[in-house]
Amino acid sequence: MRGKRFLLLVLLTGGAAIASYGQKTDREYLRSGNRLYNDSLFVKAEVDYRKALEQNPKSADAIYNLGNALMQQQKAKEAMEQFDAASKIEKDKMKLSHIYHNMGVILQSSKQLPQCIEAYKEALRNNPHDDETRYNLALAQKQLKDQQQQQQNQNKDEQKQDQKQDDKQQNKDQQNQDKQNQQQQQQQQQNQMSKENAEQLLNAVMQDEKNVQDKVKKQLQIQGRKLEKDW
Repeated sequence: MRGKRFLLLVLLTGGAAIASYGQKTDREYLRSGNRLYNDSLFVKAEVDYRKALEQNPKSADAIYNLGNALMQQQKAKEAMEQFDAASKIEKDKMKLSHIYHNMGVILQSSKQLPQCIEAYKEALRNNPHDDETRYNLALAQKQLKDQQQQQQNQNKDEQKQDQKQDDKQQNKDQQNQDKQNQQQQQQQQQNQMSKENAEQLLNAVMQDEKNVQDKVKKQLQIQGRKLEKDW
């Protein structure tokens, strides 16, 4: 990604409000901040830009340059707030192009690719000839496409894993059901055998009783014949 060098917006002379004696104007603070910024004294530059804003809270240049100073201090969130504020009051298309480009750089660095793409597109609407922004836009679009493809592949892998877990659970459930059915069949067989055994025992008892009765009858008949003969 080609990050723009956060160009400072230099004010034209004239039109500044006259501050009280001994106090700098917002433009003087802005110029002082620009010098400090160019010397890489970003913290001190931030102080002067904030002082410029105290004098003129609606200075789009001071807001934008403050965002640049914050970016150089790795304060991306705070810088984004300043760029967003500047975009709402700036009217110059070239300056708006710089603002939206820098917003795109921040969003791209934080992987907020859809928002980043929109920021670069807005920058190009204001300056269609900015090749640096065009390059960053193409790169962000490719990154988004790769990210979406990666997400799709990840979703497919997760679906396969979920399906595998479902199949495993279904097999386990089927095994448990088969085991339960087998146990029920064994129990039914045992119950059937117990019933048959009971019937067999009952038949055996009845048969024994009949045999005993038959023996008794037979014995009585023999005794009766003996008595008749002796008599």
